[in-house]
Amino acid sequence: MQQLAPTALAERLADASRPAPVLLDVREPWEVQTAAIAGSTSIPMSQIPARSEEIDPDAEVVCICHHGARSAQVAMFLESRGFTQVLNLSGGIDAWSRQVDPSVPTY
Repeated sequence: MQQLAPTALAERLADASRPAPVLLDVREPWEVQTAAIAGSTSIPMSQIPARSEEIDPDAEVVCICHHGARSAQVAMFLESRGFTQVLNLSGGIDAWSRQVDPSVPTY
């Protein structure tokens, strides 16, 4: 599993010449309501095994959580299921808020 820095994700999202990655937010619903990256798909970590078929296995998938630990576990799980383009947002939404978009609340 590869790590992706928040600034690198921001660059990918701004690059109209490439397909946008799937932003897979694996936090709990209350966390997503508190702070989120626009365009994210929310599937809580506990639901990933049952709902992984909702995620395109051929797409680039960036897993997101609060600080990067839960999303790293989900990324490894998806790789074990045959996903080949899985990245973990290093530092999670907290790092995104601090390094890219300060309008996203920290908690």
